[in-house]
Amino acid sequence: MKLALLGYGKMGQIIERFAVERGHEVVLKINVDNKEELTASNLSKADVAIDFSAPAAALDNIYACFDANIPVVVGTTGWYGQLQEVKNDCLNGNHTLLYGSNFSIGVNLFFHVNQVMAKIMNNYPQYDVQVEEIHHTQKLDAPSGTAMTIAEGIIDNLDSKSEWVNEVEGAEFDVALKNEQLLINSLRIGEVPGTHTVVYSSEVDDIELKHTAHSRAGFALGAVVAAEWVEHRQGFYTIADIFNFNK
Repeated sequence: MKLALLGYGKMGQIIERFAVERGHEVVLKINVDNKEELTASNLSKADVAIDFSAPAAALDNIYACFDANIPVVVGTTGWYGQLQEVKNDCLNGNHTLLYGSNFSIGVNLFFHVNQVMAKIMNNYPQYDVQVEEIHHTQKLDAPSGTAMTIAEGIIDNLDSKSEWVNEVEGAEFDVALKNEQLLINSLRIGEVPGTHTVVYSSEVDDIELKHTAHSRAGFALGAVVAAEWVEHRQGFYTIADIFNFNK
């Protein structure tokens, strides 16, 4: 498989290593220094594009892939405000897109367990719940896309929560939480790749679900696996479609 990497920073370089190890070829690498090379002609040399760029660049990259009629795997977060519009354009134009807030196999197992746990906790209203996410200081968006997916998994399955509220460490936060609101606490520390924790607290104990990434390698490998999965498919997918936990 021939790949185009849209965003050739630390993640892009690790993705390239895994892609080559799995027998694929990287035919295009786009970053801020050569973004003029993001053309339909150049993209058409690839079978699939993988985007790990920046929130401000993601939409342009997605539509460039649509114009070139090649599938795109999108690991960039921070653009989900336009998600429905992108989905409509993808399906109406018979294009292919697979996106996810996190491509790590371990995190996707975590997502599933989180949903199951939230459903169980409907029977134990004495517990309140909140989410904490820790990332490196270069991460541009808060909360992380992963934390948002975790929060949405809770809200979809726990009757007592209807929306999430974000608190960023160091920023002014004077909102009095309502019972139906779920707090996402965002911390930015050093070079931490990503730690996400769900805490259910009662007067007598705490229950924690936690995922700690040791490096970016898990995200990169998952992105390559996603590209392999989506290469010959058409439509709009999420990373959950690969795992199909409901099967």
